[in-house]
Amino acid sequence: MPVIKILPHSEYCPEGAEIEAPAGTSICEALLDHDIEIEHACEMSCACTTCHVIVREGYESLNEPDENEEDMLDRAWGLEPQSRLSCQAILAQKDVTIEIPKYSINHAKEKH
Repeated sequence: MPVIKILPHSEYCPEGAEIEAPAGTSICEALLDHDIEIEHACEMSCACTTCHVIVREGYESLNEPDENEEDMLDRAWGLEPQSRLSCQAILAQKDVTIEIPKYSINHAKEKH
């Protein structure tokens, strides 16, 4: 099974983590299955950017992003060439390293 290495994030994974998930699983599903509560405001339907991650290693092993995902990513904060929506990034057989961006476009989460 591929390993997902999650770089430390102050809110979701302060110490960082390494988890295993079966090939064919989305990164978002794998994180949630291991109690890493990444945001996913659209319930993984590719209708928002709250589950945006940056794939630091292993990007080429994931499925190709489709046009809908690329259009949504254009709205993400902190977009980088290796950015993916974790709900659309499907694991293959290789390990990946991801970073969860510090900021999200999820206005419902903001504390006013």
